[in-house]
Amino acid sequence: MKFQTYSPDQVELLPPRVREVLGEGHLCFFVRRVVGRLDLSGIEQAYSEEGQPGYHPALLVSVWLYAYALGVTSSRRLEQRIREDLGFRYLAGGAQPDHWTLNEFRRRHPKALNDLFTQVVELARAAGLGRLGHLAVDSTRVKANASPNRVETVEKLRAERARIRRQIRRWQQACNADDPNEQAGLELEPERQQALEKRLKEIPGRLQELRKSGRQRHSTTDADSRFLKTRQGFVLGYTATLAASEDHLIVEQRITQEATDSAALLPTVEAVRKRCGESPGQVSADSGFFALGCLRELEKQKVEAYVPDSNLARVLNRGGRLRGRARDPVHRRMRQKLRSRAGRAIYGLRKTLIEPVFGVLKEQRGMRQFRCRGLEKVQGEWSLATTAYNLTRMWRAAAQSAG
Repeated sequence: MKFQTYSPDQVELLPPRVREVLGEGHLCFFVRRVVGRLDLSGIEQAYSEEGQPGYHPALLVSVWLYAYALGVTSSRRLEQRIREDLGFRYLAGGAQPDHWTLNEFRRRHPKALNDLFTQVVELARAAGLGRLGHLAVDSTRVKANASPNRVETVEKLRAERARIRRQIRRWQQACNADDPNEQAGLELEPERQQALEKRLKEIPGRLQELRKSGRQRHSTTDADSRFLKTRQGFVLGYTATLAASEDHLIVEQRITQEATDSAALLPTVEAVRKRCGESPGQVSADSGFFALGCLRELEKQKVEAYVPDSNLARVLNRGGRLRGRARDPVHRRMRQKLRSRAGRAIYGLRKTLIEPVFGVLKEQRGMRQFRCRGLEKVQGEWSLATTAYNLTRMWRAAAQSAG
């Protein structure tokens, strides 16, 4: 015969074993083994004994980690993949949770998901990953699940207050008219009237809150999101900060509302120390993280920092003459260190360590925009994405050592 037999409608006599089809080294089996070693009591305690039995936390954690490792961040897409994809079907154990259940699990347990990130980091370090000889820190802006056009400003709130007052005034005039036909069509339903009056009472408080925050615009879709400056302009979202070890393992991840990074370096190093139980030998970050107070504290902790100021960063990246004089001793020592050949080589490690991590998360796995809303829930989603990234690092390292 010239071709092999092709009969897609033929039913197999016996169902194939998943391991025979995918192979023992497939990522889904590795995810299942790791999840089996995690402590899920924080998630289990959030459920009540009453009602119908829910899906096991190990099932939902497994499918979500595997999904983020493959760049599937939509709960509807995940529901479809669980029905159609063999790896997802194996992790789900034949169950088919719907998209509402999947999304509610992701939204409900942000703190527990952050704890899972810590547990995975501990497992990775026990396996020899996460070496802290050199720590690279960087941040990026990730879009919120909100429209930049649906925002509140002082001008919009004032205009809305005037509009509601005019509408209520017309309704009152229609009620007081002697001729019922004179103001026909201007009457308001009682429910509509109560809603307008309630909204009118809320506007002064929202104006005061907006003034106190010092912000010019406030999102009505995701109140925790902020307008942050990027190279392409302003984006409504959050600031995502990562710290990567010298073997590309994420050892710290944070979500903040800060528009600048100058105050983020020291808290990130402190968090790495608490999470990993040791201090990094060297820390590198770009000029956005430069702050004299932070550098002084790192010197006291005997952590070698490589963080240029904006003028020195321009010289390192583009060449030219260095402008401005460093008056502070810490500033002078930093410039002297980074202008040496050895200092430039060490600072150059930053790009090779942290930027590929962001590239994988944003380009390959779709983390350019969050699915959840609210700072706490967004932090939980970011924990899922970074935990899944670390799992793939551990999986590849295990495959290389076995090979």
